[in-house]
Amino acid sequence: MKLDAVKFGLAAAYAVAVIWVLCVIVVLLLPGMSMSMGGYMMHADFTGMTWHMGFLGLVFGLILWAGFTGFFAYLLAAIYNRLL
Repeated sequence: MKLDAVKFGLAAAYAVAVIWVLCVIVVLLLPGMSMSMGGYMMHADFTGMTWHMGFLGLVFGLILWAGFTGFFAYLLAAIYNRLL
């Protein structure tokens, strides 16, 4: 079964956009817990750091994460289709 690379890329971009917005909400509502969780995920100690999440950070992060994920998913589907 071939994948539609464009639709797969768009679906991945939309999914990451939703996750990004949810993550921003969690960071804004629970900054301490988010910093600890981020440290655990990165194997780092972020206790001396703080979050700086403004509107532009939300927008640029959303565009960059969704865009790169969409491109990666498109590339993944295109390679998958070639290997069939």
